[in-house]
Amino acid sequence: MKILVETSARHLHVSREDFETLYGKDAQLTNKKDLSQPGQFACAEKVTVVGPRGEMAMSILGPERPETQVEVALTDARKLGIVPPVRESGDIAGTPGCKLVGPAGEIEIKCGVIAAKRHIHLTPDEAEEMGLKDKQIVSVKVGESGARETIFGDVVVRVNKNYAAAMHIDTDESNAAGLFGEVYGEIIV
Repeated sequence: MKILVETSARHLHVSREDFETLYGKDAQLTNKKDLSQPGQFACAEKVTVVGPRGEMAMSILGPERPETQVEVALTDARKLGIVPPVRESGDIAGTPGCKLVGPAGEIEIKCGVIAAKRHIHLTPDEAEEMGLKDKQIVSVKVGESGARETIFGDVVVRVNKNYAAAMHIDTDESNAAGLFGEVYGEIIV
């Protein structure tokens, strides 16, 4: 079973309220580029994420979400001075917070910084065809034999009718496996 493997760089998702604080009342997200997941897009708007030891600019991904969430690779987290847990997107309870600075204002989020758990997006039909279920944990083998062949374990399968088949890993994971360009992995159950 082959799956497209995509590298997800540092980014954040914002709530409507937080976006208005950062960019001004009635501001709207600007779609700069559609992403592989239907309805998801990279925005022209960026925010400066500030931690105890450093800061970095990050792109916002749209559309808006119910809660603001910052997704970083562990290398990014070290630069910021934040120790985030590895979690599924949206699971932010009890996570560290940070300061977010935009052109119109700034906010302190009490929680919301995570290192995203590696995961596979599938529609129900794709999952059924592959014999996989929502929340199932699998491994995925990437790379050519002899290069930086890597097996990623603890990959959570996420099934939703609004998804498109793809695995997401962060930049640290992608760099460790030497992945460049269009990459496919083999799902190991």
